[in-house]
Amino acid sequence: MNTVAFPARWTRRPSTLVEPELAQRVALVSGANRGLGLEVTRQLAASGMTVLLGSRDASAGERAARQLRSEGGNVFVAPLDVTSPADVYALAKRIERDYGRLDILVNNAGACFDAGNEASSVDMTIVRQALEINLLGAWQLTEAMLPLMRRHDYGRIVNVSSGCGAIDSECASSPAYRVSKAALNSHTRMLAMELGGSGILVNAVCPGWVATDMGGHGGRPVAEGAAGIVWAATLPSRPALNGGFFRDRMRIDW
Repeated sequence: MNTVAFPARWTRRPSTLVEPELAQRVALVSGANRGLGLEVTRQLAASGMTVLLGSRDASAGERAARQLRSEGGNVFVAPLDVTSPADVYALAKRIERDYGRLDILVNNAGACFDAGNEASSVDMTIVRQALEINLLGAWQLTEAMLPLMRRHDYGRIVNVSSGCGAIDSECASSPAYRVSKAALNSHTRMLAMELGGSGILVNAVCPGWVATDMGGHGGRPVAEGAAGIVWAATLPSRPALNGGFFRDRMRIDW
């Protein structure tokens, strides 16, 4: 596995709680060339910050970034497959070289909404894919980007989750997706506890049922689902909302 030239260990020091100006902030959104990720990128860019649009398909990503630049956003494509260590660590090095910082990470890349499957009979290939993308992809990307946040004692990490991942969810369908999101929620809580007081806030957000390729028709407008993610990505340092699970800016149960 590739590595980045950052310290392997980090000693917590008290955060100075200095929030960079919006125009100074650099954000990365994974899975952002369409749907929810594209709208999150649009809204973050509209605030004045620089946004890296993560996309497995570089051509599709460039088309999306070009569209947002035509709207006035400072948006650049970032070729990124979150399941590829080479992609992840190459991007970390690029951000280090070109920007010297990363302030916001939105782990939006997701897949394998296996509606119709049941836990007793689901194909394990689907389960492995869901975990690889929805959990391990976000985990790996976060680990690679954290040193860039620790450098400035400031960061916002948003894991795009789902109410399907709540432990007390009573629905038995989509087991691969549900288990992967429940695991992502657990990772959110552990990382938030580890980083408490560092100036880096870690939260999970359920965007609700939105009308995307994954969500299908009938969901609410994508802009509404994206708004809650953008809110978590731009939380003020005080009060420090850390380690929470939110929908529409309101806490929901894990």
